Amino acid sequence: MKTSYTVQGKLVDIAHRTIFRASLTIYDGRIARVEPLGEDPQAGPEPFICPGFIDAHVHIESSMLVPSEFARLAVVHGTVATVSDPHEIANVCGLEGVNYMIANGAQVPFHFFFGAPSCVPATVFETAGASLSPAEVESLLERPDIHYLSEMMNFPGVLAGDTQVMAKIASARRLGKPVDGHAPGLRGEPARAYIRAGISTDHECIAMAEALDKLEAGMHILIREGSAAKNFDALVGLLRDHPDKVMFCSDDKHPDSLVEGHINQLCARAVAAGMPLFNVLEAACLNPIRHYQMDVGTLQEGDPADFILLEDLNRFNVLATFIRGRQVSDKAKTLIASVPVAPINRFEPRPIGAEDLRYPLQKWGETEPENFEQVRVIEALDGQLITNALVVPLRDLHVQGAAFLEANPEKDILKIVVINRYQPEAPIAKAFVKNFGLRDAALASSVAHDSHNIIAVGTDEGLLAEAIRLLMDSGGGISCAVPGESLLLPLPIAGLMSPADGYDVARAYTDLDRMAKAAGSTLSAPFMTLSFMALLVIPHLKLSDEGLFDGDTFTLI
Repeated sequence: MKTSYTVQGKLVDIAHRTIFRASLTIYDGRIARVEPLGEDPQAGPEPFICPGFIDAHVHIESSMLVPSEFARLAVVHGTVATVSDPHEIANVCGLEGVNYMIANGAQVPFHFFFGAPSCVPATVFETAGASLSPAEVESLLERPDIHYLSEMMNFPGVLAGDTQVMAKIASARRLGKPVDGHAPGLRGEPARAYIRAGISTDHECIAMAEALDKLEAGMHILIREGSAAKNFDALVGLLRDHPDKVMFCSDDKHPDSLVEGHINQLCARAVAAGMPLFNVLEAACLNPIRHYQMDVGTLQEGDPADFILLEDLNRFNVLATFIRGRQVSDKAKTLIASVPVAPINRFEPRPIGAEDLRYPLQKWGETEPENFEQVRVIEALDGQLITNALVVPLRDLHVQGAAFLEANPEKDILKIVVINRYQPEAPIAKAFVKNFGLRDAALASSVAHDSHNIIAVGTDEGLLAEAIRLLMDSGGGISCAVPGESLLLPLPIAGLMSPADGYDVARAYTDLDRMAKAAGSTLSAPFMTLSFMALLVIPHLKLSDEGLFDGDTFTLI
């Protein structure tokens, strides 16, 4: 049955940069008429009617929620659409995982614009659960429900003209679909060569100079502010002079952060920073539609009725969200119902004991212990995906007898391990990491970008083994272990997502986050930071299931 109703308020016409009182007639999910009302001094307070917000690059899986649950939380903050890269689940389950995300998202009123993952696996220096060939990527791109080629993380392959990499880009260009980029730190002629290959966006800039360099070469810059990577403060100034080339994104958003807010928070911060209102809204609402050719409304007659009601244009408090004419949120309450969710996974559990996690003193080919005087250590950086590569003296670690190296919590140098979850006989990769701050605890996760092997950090082997055991028993999740106590959030869907109510998942995650911080971690998002310690495509030093990896030379150490 076709429905008709009207909405009255102060219409924010971003395209024409004007605000006027209007009445919208909504019929059959579209805006049938926009009727200006003129000034009415007797009119009481009316809401602002604004196009909905769009997250221009996000991995839904990082919220630990399936798409349908992500939507339930996001619409409360005025988000009506996401440009979604499903490469997390693709690295675990391949094409079956991509189809799973699309099918689940289609069950709720929300715009999920999924892309074809370009890098599965992300590199040849790690073990993933699946791979996508150029032919499989092309078959995805030919589908109407796949809207772009997801972030091309293998920028060295682009610069080297790798045959498979270039074939994937060529397929997207032939089909007229945008190609997303991923090129942290790339500048000058290498950046221009990367862009000439057909790459149109980048969300990895952490400094203004890098962003401007890429903008000048024709790229769109996505200002990222997620749960771990926070680049908003460094890049917000781009909105002043380049509003048509900038978008907002979260990239990775944990469930507790999503409960608090989404793109609406970035709008409020940008306006508070002195950025022109319409520049901010252009980035938040219009630019993704233009760039990705999204079928999302912009408050013009004939458009889909995708819009939000705002209390104000400085705090961006969302009163209601409408998608295709259907109201999906009312103030702080979602109106989208949960849908049934079936699990999908690739996970080979195996028993892990403390003895399996020991770090032999003779490591990386050293033959004489007395010549082994320095140790490479990953330095995690709060709010960033990049790490520093440290070389510390052997004396900064504890030595058990003459055979094994142990963590030294007093110097905040902890043990980190990565366990292949697809091949139960594979060896365990071990190294050391700084800045997690744990005093007597271990964290473990089956969310470990991009191949999602099990990653764990801890102060001793016993606690590490306990945190890992919880994941082995549950088919994946995140866990924390301290002496005499442990906590688990199961993630049985690909070891990445929970089938539970999104708000319940957020509460469970908050409990784990609180436990990790009570155990000494000073990181703003300890589990999110941990998940990126295996992300090889971000410099400088990371750990895969095959060993320590130099992100600058793209080689295993």
